[in-house]
Amino acid sequence: MDRSEIERLVLRARGLAVLRGVLRSPAARDLLALLRLLAVERPDPEPVVETFGRLWEELAAQPDPLLPDAWQAHLVARLLEDENPFSLTAERGPAGFLSGALLGQVRRDLGVLRELFDLDGGALLAMVEGKVSGVAGLWVPWDDPGRVGEDTARREIARKLAVAGDWGGCAERLAEHFHRHGAGTFGRYRAFRWGADGLRAVLRPDPASLVGLVGYEREREPLIRNTERFLAGLPAHHALLYGLPGTGKSSTVKAVLNEYANEGLRLVEVAKEDLGALPRVLEILRGRGGRFILFVDDLSFEEHEVEYKSLKALLEGSIEEPPENVRLYATSNRRNLIRESFSDREDSDDVHARDTMHEKLSLAARFGLRLTFPSPNQRRYLEIVAGLAEQRGLKLSAEDLRERALLWDRWHAGRSGRTARQFVDELEAELAHSQSAP
Repeated sequence: MDRSEIERLVLRARGLAVLRGVLRSPAARDLLALLRLLAVERPDPEPVVETFGRLWEELAAQPDPLLPDAWQAHLVARLLEDENPFSLTAERGPAGFLSGALLGQVRRDLGVLRELFDLDGGALLAMVEGKVSGVAGLWVPWDDPGRVGEDTARREIARKLAVAGDWGGCAERLAEHFHRHGAGTFGRYRAFRWGADGLRAVLRPDPASLVGLVGYEREREPLIRNTERFLAGLPAHHALLYGLPGTGKSSTVKAVLNEYANEGLRLVEVAKEDLGALPRVLEILRGRGGRFILFVDDLSFEEHEVEYKSLKALLEGSIEEPPENVRLYATSNRRNLIRESFSDREDSDDVHARDTMHEKLSLAARFGLRLTFPSPNQRRYLEIVAGLAEQRGLKLSAEDLRERALLWDRWHAGRSGRTARQFVDELEAELAHSQSAP
């Protein structure tokens, strides 16, 4: 690439319109700075090597690269994660939602990005070594196929872009990806947590799966059907899962997320003490193209707590219509959610005590779907133990497994799915240790 070609490419990159945010990363800025340095007839060697070294470091630090070449992986990742009028409009609807002018400009922007994509590690390294004497052999190209991880929707679209000569012709394919999987951070991550610093992605969500949950299939089935209707745009309920601790309520919600994440389902966990911020959370999610489960774990309120009032706007609406793309899935160990004491039923300072009591007890009734997860009897407990042991390939006779599981049950606090899993964990560790012992 000669000087005029480099200058032309830098100028075109600076003229990006809809997709200009793609090049706002430190690595992209350093690459453009390096190109400007290389466009000089006799560049100063020091800033060239310093900029190239810094760029190499930035690209090497990126987690979970989508492609073997570090620069190409970075550019495609930025394209998929940038929130702009194109990606956000496509997220809310199919390619037909896009205006002709917007789609036309996106095609031209994509053409420029394709030119930058061609500057793989080998090509850029050759340009640097050709301009600066004495640096040959100082660096290796950024090509590391071993770092590319498991197949995902993001990796699939990255591979398609890598082999496409004309990125402008891929605009509709990209729009379909954003519509199906989300744009920006919602396209990259499946689980989020609301806290003092706002909405934050969960980098390593719980890998619970429906296949891995043994027992309670009948109890989970209505929640699965409800979620599928929600994803299909059909009427769907807010859901309350209640039962004793350790019966798999929270794991069920996490497994449902993992089962349907590739269909656009996302989960936002909100702690009970943060429910006052619920209007802010809903405002962020309102209008996004994905479908969101608002997850509140271990939901219950003491007599003096009034955070439950924040849920009413979502469960039944207020003067503002609740978002149609958000459903609340809550778990609780208490069916009525709000603690009621006998004093609530007796005469008190509250002139309308009965109305107050009914307001508290009616919160659970606002969930259209209420599922009970009972404590397992002995038969179900043993079925869960046997199923978990089979999943993990533990070699033990059925009789021995039964006797040891019952002994564990007697010596530990209560029979539950959690107790069964803890027993199988202990058994797996014990068998592995005995097999490795000399």
